[in-house]
Amino acid sequence: MTVVWMTGLPSAGKSTLAARLQQQLAGAIVLDGDEVRQAIEMHGYDPVARDSFYRVLARLAALVARQRVIAIVAATSPSRMHRAFAREVAPRFVEVFVDTPLAECARRDTKGLYAAARTGGVANLPGDGAAYERPTSPDVIAHGGEDAGAIAAILELVRDRLAP
Repeated sequence: MTVVWMTGLPSAGKSTLAARLQQQLAGAIVLDGDEVRQAIEMHGYDPVARDSFYRVLARLAALVARQRVIAIVAATSPSRMHRAFAREVAPRFVEVFVDTPLAECARRDTKGLYAAARTGGVANLPGDGAAYERPTSPDVIAHGGEDAGAIAAILELVRDRLAP
């Protein structure tokens, strides 16, 4: 099956888009980066901990996909290296860039991450204090979590990649 990997800044709309896509794909599961971090108790955000977490997440998504289940990953994954590894280990891979401007992400941030980053309470926040490497050639670009056109494009790619 396929891994649909959604990347973008914190609060870009990745989880919202993943949930909307899941409604359209019977049997698909969402691996939300924040929820997976909690479940496996990997809470570090320094570069080494971040690299380790995204390798684990990529392998978990690939494992799910090899069980003939579509894995939808919603995770910042700020490094192109993280996403390249996820693509390498997945049986099939669709990269979705949720392209939301930094100011909009900060405006709708319900967790208060951007405010905390600006006052020194959160270090290494991708896009605000730590690098976020935009994808160079994503399969789909979504503009926020409510982008119906992006969902249609993802569905078409997933179905094409499921065909024998």
